[in-house]
Amino acid sequence: MPSVVKINALTVPAEQREVLEQRFSSRAGTVDSSDGFEWFELLRPVEGTDQYLVYTRWRDEASFQAWMEGPMKAAHQGGGEGGERPKPAASGSTLWSFEVVQQAGPKQG
Repeated sequence: MPSVVKINALTVPAEQREVLEQRFSSRAGTVDSSDGFEWFELLRPVEGTDQYLVYTRWRDEASFQAWMEGPMKAAHQGGGEGGERPKPAASGSTLWSFEVVQQAGPKQG
């Protein structure tokens, strides 16, 4: 069964970029220990777009859904002191789903 890739395209205004990156840094590790998790990358746009791409790869769809319903939901519901949720850094998001049909790494040797 092929791995699945989820790419969340986040529209981030220029003044919110640093906020977004800091939030991801402070949450580093929350996805790493999830069952079925294989890879994560946060991709910063260089030119031509204001969309960050959040790339995650999972063993299967069920692993992704379990993370969405558990750890991810909890991380996004929790507020700071007093329960206030911080304002989202992204003004919009779109989730794309893919199956890995081919992959390659660098040749060893």
